[in-house]
Amino acid sequence: MDKTELVKERIISSATELIEENSGEVKNITARMIAQRAGVGLGLINYYFKSKDNLITVCVQRIIGKVVAGFHDEREYYTDKERLTAWATHVFNFLYEHPAVSRISILGDFHDYTQKCNSVLTQNGFMHALSENNSDNRTLIFMLTSVMQAAFLGSGTVGNLLGFDLETPEQRALFIKKLVDILMKDRERID
Repeated sequence: MDKTELVKERIISSATELIEENSGEVKNITARMIAQRAGVGLGLINYYFKSKDNLITVCVQRIIGKVVAGFHDEREYYTDKERLTAWATHVFNFLYEHPAVSRISILGDFHDYTQKCNSVLTQNGFMHALSENNSDNRTLIFMLTSVMQAAFLGSGTVGNLLGFDLETPEQRALFIKKLVDILMKDRERID
């Protein structure tokens, strides 16, 4: 890694530490705090990332990406439906347990939806819950992820419309179970 990359990584690491220390409340973090933590001049943040907001987006994408990549459920499931329900419930709970970071990630993905964004990485992860990688299953996973994101972003309204209190883990689990049941109706298969 060359010197430029090392400096950029130090800035990203410092910003990530501050995001985690502030429980994702990025409004409490200033570019000056990041520069001081990284031991660099304030101008380097703008030089490398154009703005504090762009830097925060890079950091949040990495945080979420590590969570998605690191999710390995060791339990055995008898059906794709059981596995997908468990994995989706885990991800949905993460969104609510880390709301500021999750909101930044989802909105950042909507702004720049690419193969490397966290939404697509989540969809790719969910595909491993299913026995077959085909067009129907990819569409099912896309719909599942999209509905989860919409429900999270508008949780109060969506919860009221659909009759779920999405602020509680039990109700989130029921919501995901119902969602997967609807999406996989007549498609359950035994592994």
